[in-house]
Amino acid sequence: MDNIKTGALIRRLRKSAGLTQKQLAEKLCVSDKAVSKWECGSGLPDISLLSGLSDVFGTDIQTLLSGSIEKNESEKGNMKKTRFYVCKDCGNIITSSSDAAVTCCGNRLAPLEPQKAEENDMLTVEDLGGEWFISSRHEMTKDHYISFAAYVCDSSVTVFRQYPEWDLQLTLPHYRTGKLIWYCTKHGLFCQDIRRGTNNSK
Repeated sequence: MDNIKTGALIRRLRKSAGLTQKQLAEKLCVSDKAVSKWECGSGLPDISLLSGLSDVFGTDIQTLLSGSIEKNESEKGNMKKTRFYVCKDCGNIITSSSDAAVTCCGNRLAPLEPQKAEENDMLTVEDLGGEWFISSRHEMTKDHYISFAAYVCDSSVTVFRQYPEWDLQLTLPHYRTGKLIWYCTKHGLFCQDIRRGTNNSK
C-alpha cells in the first residue's frame, strides 16, 4: 500500500459518500485523528479495518490497497461484450458488461472464454413462429451438466439457470440476431450465433 495514494483515495471516497472525518471515524470505531492521518498519508488503516472501509465506500479491498479506481472507458457497457464468471466452489454465476474484479468464496474469478460450438455440441434451435424453442441432448447428470444457458443481444442478457435433474428446454421471443451462451461443468463455456431467417438447428 502506498500511504499517499491510499490516503488520497480514502479522502476522495469519503467526500463522495458525503461523510466528515468524524462521521467516518464513528462508523469504523476509530478516532477522527486516525482518519486525518490516513488522508494525509502519514499512516494507514489497520488491516482489520479494510473490510469495514470497503463496506462504507461500496468498493472492494483491492481498490483500497491499490489506491486507485480504474474506470472502464473502452466498452461503455456493450452487452455483446458481456463476460461470464462461474465459481467452482458454489456454482454462482456472475456477469459483467466490461472488465471487472470479481471474487466469490474467497477466490478471484477470471472471465470464461467462450469456445465456438462444433456441430455436435450445438444447441437445437427451432422456430415456433414468434418464439425459438431451444433444447439439447447434453447429458444432465450430477457430475456433468449444463449449469446455465444465456441469450445475449445488443441491449440485453437473459440467463436461464439449469440443474442436473432438468432437461435443457427454453423458449425465447424472436430477436433479429444474437448469441446463445452455455456452460458445461466439464468442458466450459460455449457459444453459437442465432439469427432469424436462417436454420439454427443442429
